[in-house]
Amino acid sequence: MNKQNWLREHGLILLTGVVVGIAALALTALGNPKNMGFCIACFERDIAGALGFHSAAKVQYIRPEIIGIVLGAMVAALAAKEFKAKAGSSPACRFVVGLFVMIGALVFLGCPLRMVIRLGGGDLTAVAGLLGFLAGILVGVVFLKKGFSLGRAYPVPTGEGFMFPGVMAVLLVLLAVFPALLKFSEEGPGSMHAPLAVSLIAGLAVGVMAQRSRLCMAGGLRDVFLLRDFNLLLGFLAIWITVTIGNLILGNYNLSAVSQPIAHSQYLWSFLGMALAGWGSILLGGCPLRQLILAGEGSGDAAVTVLGMIVGAAVAHNFGLAGNADSVVDGVYKVGGTSPAGMAAVVFGFLVLLAVTVTHLPRKEAAQ
Repeated sequence: MNKQNWLREHGLILLTGVVVGIAALALTALGNPKNMGFCIACFERDIAGALGFHSAAKVQYIRPEIIGIVLGAMVAALAAKEFKAKAGSSPACRFVVGLFVMIGALVFLGCPLRMVIRLGGGDLTAVAGLLGFLAGILVGVVFLKKGFSLGRAYPVPTGEGFMFPGVMAVLLVLLAVFPALLKFSEEGPGSMHAPLAVSLIAGLAVGVMAQRSRLCMAGGLRDVFLLRDFNLLLGFLAIWITVTIGNLILGNYNLSAVSQPIAHSQYLWSFLGMALAGWGSILLGGCPLRQLILAGEGSGDAAVTVLGMIVGAAVAHNFGLAGNADSVVDGVYKVGGTSPAGMAAVVFGFLVLLAVTVTHLPRKEAAQ
């Protein structure tokens, strides 16, 4: 394949990765937490807090980036005539799997997208998460080869497809016009955010680009292992490279496993948390970012999955399951990590995912 054909085939996904990387750098420079220009899990957790679903005062804010991603994907899908209202593919299982994907991500302290952004900032603690995510993807791929499926979705009234984007639009109105109805962090990650308009525009841009390119971390690795197709994976490599170069230019690159922003060095549970997120993402057919895009395209099943993730964020913080970042207290380095309750939740999550997997295999495979 010559260079021109290669760029024609892979140019869009590479451009999407560059756009996401630049957006992450810009959002961080304008106020978002360090190494968190974009984090689907963290931002959905903040939204859950802003709506009062959990009481963790440091992580409460309606993140316009999430709203923008969904609305941008909707606009792009409508323009390309790809908006299709569908639902009915094991919604209850998707809700529960989404819940545990969120718990796994919050044990690690980031979704697959933030994992790559952390790596782009030199955060070596994220390597454990990457290895765990790979392991979870491999487990999911094994069951895909055995015929795992949550079943097909069916056409539903068009209004069903617009319901979740409509909810996002209502959240935007609440944030812009009626902020007194919401909860806002006065300190911690929830208090750190770029200006509303910038965050919304960045989300819209990412939503449009990700919808057109099908950007998905879990899908990219799945395609590599199943089909030897590297197209989707190139998008996340482009994010990694873009964020790395940007941080080097801005003087924000810190190659270390110590004192990284909103990260912990309990490597085993970072590995297991992201393994849970990776396996769950394969069962769902896409990573947390991809679920937002699909919800914007009219998928009721993806919308239910995102709602499951938001509930999972509330559960994680109401019951002390989320990881705690390493910190320095009175000049002494304090290692954070996962509570016993969080560890138990991850183990239980693996059992739940196994049950969902086995009950959705073809009968002869399940019997074996």
